[in-house]
Amino acid sequence: MTERYDVLVVGAGPAGLAAARAAASHGARVGLLDAQARHGGQVWRHDVLHGTPRPARKAFDLLARTRGHVEWLPQHQVISADHRTLLVETPRAAVRLSCGSMVLATGARELLLPFPGWTLPGVTGAGGIQALAKQGWPVRGKRVVVAGSGPLLLAAAATLRRHGARVLGICEQAPAAAVAAFAMQLWRWPARAVQAAVLHTRLAGIPYRCGSFVRMAHGRDALCGVDVDDPHGPLHIPCDLLAVGYGLVPNVELASMLGCALDHTRVHPCVRVDTLLRTSTANVYAAGESCGIAGLAAARIEGSMAGHAAAGFPAAATALLPSRQRARRFADLLAQHFALDARTRTLAGADTIICRCEDVTLAALDGFTDARAARLATRCGMGACQGRICGTTLAELDRFPHGGTRPPLFPARLATLATGDPSTP
Repeated sequence: MTERYDVLVVGAGPAGLAAARAAASHGARVGLLDAQARHGGQVWRHDVLHGTPRPARKAFDLLARTRGHVEWLPQHQVISADHRTLLVETPRAAVRLSCGSMVLATGARELLLPFPGWTLPGVTGAGGIQALAKQGWPVRGKRVVVAGSGPLLLAAAATLRRHGARVLGICEQAPAAAVAAFAMQLWRWPARAVQAAVLHTRLAGIPYRCGSFVRMAHGRDALCGVDVDDPHGPLHIPCDLLAVGYGLVPNVELASMLGCALDHTRVHPCVRVDTLLRTSTANVYAAGESCGIAGLAAARIEGSMAGHAAAGFPAAATALLPSRQRARRFADLLAQHFALDARTRTLAGADTIICRCEDVTLAALDGFTDARAARLATRCGMGACQGRICGTTLAELDRFPHGGTRPPLFPARLATLATGDPSTP
């Protein structure tokens, strides 16, 4: 049995919510699915203490006014795809969903760079610890160092402080001159300037160290401290938790499985789209971070554009082009001023684990020039994350580019896999 929609939107973050609303405004029957139980994606994740962020509630309330044109499908994990038909796993069963047009709003994941001690308990991604804190993971009273690159570090630190953590410092790898130059241009985006001012107030008293990065994490059974390279000299900071993240990487696996062309002009590919956000696969559109990391504002605009276009109203999408271009210029500014210091790519030693799922060290990968050969010999990338972490890391370290995508996209029940090819009636 296959459920069919006029427009199927994959991902219920800011881009997906905007796409669903735009498509439904033209009377299309829309299916909006997400692997999570709640809408909002990573950026608008529900907080057990403070509830769902107001923008997410507002966006979802607007969907409720579409006269039933949008069907919300939570806890629907895409396992495989073919010809605009998805094999999806739910908590109870496997289902097939097909559509006339599809919008991919699959978002992004964190970029993690390895260093000695990065696999210790207590070391997490900056976005990961933010999500854990919102879900109720206890951080109150914990000593936390936040490190890496980009404005997302500030958001993570603010969330941790709000949940009672003692944030000891923020280590930003970009030099002070680059951060200052970025800040001086925020006046061109007033909403961003206001957001930065609010974060500055919430983080008052927390040291913000530019040009610094974590070189090593210490501990036997759990993290007890970190060594930091700082322009003023090396530092050792005793801590209970380390939240580290070096930006975001587009999630393109589903797009690749659907045959969409990818843009490989940067280290981490994104989905190639035209001015109406059409991919190279007929009737498949992409929006938000999967098209290149650009932030919340761009995701919402692109979601609306893709929703209009997918519903067959390209003029409504075209009208939003100037707004999209402006939002994308901000993304270019971020990429320019928060470019990664080459030293952050050289921290891993020969015995540093690169593939955390299969315990594969950097030395074990010496001599391999492509992901497939490394996978066959070492099982690197064959664990639960399907190479999303180590594959991205190895591409960033310039060892070899990302490998291909094969089903299942995520670990799935045998009963789901037995359902077979999603294109089979």
